[in-house]
Amino acid sequence: MVNTYEVESSEQEMIRKSVRSLCERFPEDYWRELDERDAYPTAFVQALTEEGWLSVLIPEEYGGAGLGMKEAGIILEEINRSGGNSGACHAQMYTMGAVLRHGNEEQKQRFLPKIASGELRLQAFGITEPTAGSDTTSIETFAEKKGDKYVVNGQKIWTSRAEHSDLMLLLARTTPRDQVKKKTDGLSLFLLDMKDQADRIDIRPIDAMINHATTEVFFDNAEIPVENLIGEEGKGFRYVLSGMNAERILIASESVGDGLYFVDRSVQYANERVVFNRQIGQNQGVQFPISKAYMDIQAAKLMRDNAAEMFDAGINCGAEANMAKYLASEATWRAANAAMDTYGGYGFAKEYNIERKFREARLFIVAPISNNLVVSFVGQHVLGLPRSY
Repeated sequence: MVNTYEVESSEQEMIRKSVRSLCERFPEDYWRELDERDAYPTAFVQALTEEGWLSVLIPEEYGGAGLGMKEAGIILEEINRSGGNSGACHAQMYTMGAVLRHGNEEQKQRFLPKIASGELRLQAFGITEPTAGSDTTSIETFAEKKGDKYVVNGQKIWTSRAEHSDLMLLLARTTPRDQVKKKTDGLSLFLLDMKDQADRIDIRPIDAMINHATTEVFFDNAEIPVENLIGEEGKGFRYVLSGMNAERILIASESVGDGLYFVDRSVQYANERVVFNRQIGQNQGVQFPISKAYMDIQAAKLMRDNAAEMFDAGINCGAEANMAKYLASEATWRAANAAMDTYGGYGFAKEYNIERKFREARLFIVAPISNNLVVSFVGQHVLGLPRSY
């Protein structure tokens, strides 16, 4: 493993070493076998839960560790650097933030301790729809209030881990779009009990390029009690936006972990592989792409750390969180291609694991937000250029 030099507290260093130790129990053979079966890493997620790593962002008063975004990022970074895929469980770490920041005290007491212990899994986030894509204000799934409950009808897509979640954080329209003054109004955020409403929810797995347990979900008169409305009715879009910074920072952390995985494996292979009586790492055509990718990843980490520190300090970090996600995913994609070039034909062989991680790394250029939209955001909201879409 390539040495990295960071200014970290003793607690952060302990977290990094502990997570690394846990991951050693789940070697790359474990992940490759799951990938071949499109199976969920149940044992790995259970181990993370039992050691408390998925509850670090929940305050101690609700059963969590009460740590910060940097610590959470270290956990996901180490999982991906080990060859694992933290996308299998990362939502358990940050999706609860909607309840923590915008829920009432009764909701916090009812849900957060059980989410912290793992008794309740909040892994699914229902927001994207087939016809809306990234235009969240155009979603059509509707939650109609009827007495003491909301009745939901509609469809979501790319809802990962829906089959492995007890609760879904659901964004739905509660006021028709043509009846609101601002297009961001009329959307509400709910906690849907997926087990209780299982007979009114149809979950259909999507056969995708990577093993991400992603699905499309259909709601047929699914019911949500009014006490599961998060915050005010019609203000859900604002609540979702407030959680996206956390998501971006943690996705950047996962991407950094992937990037360092590729660098670690490339360096190891380039030192071991001998062709024409010399290590291939001696060739600048092999060495330079790895070195450049490594430098780019280190720069992305600095932006990730900056965004995390701002988030924990309560400072608006929308630009920094988005830039961290962009920089990390782009640097990691360069590292992925450098790894494939370094391994040559062997990079395509499943037993070397590079091709699996190569597929996984490509996801973060388009999800959870396209890098093109990040560039548009920076142009408009940071640089003051005209809106491009």
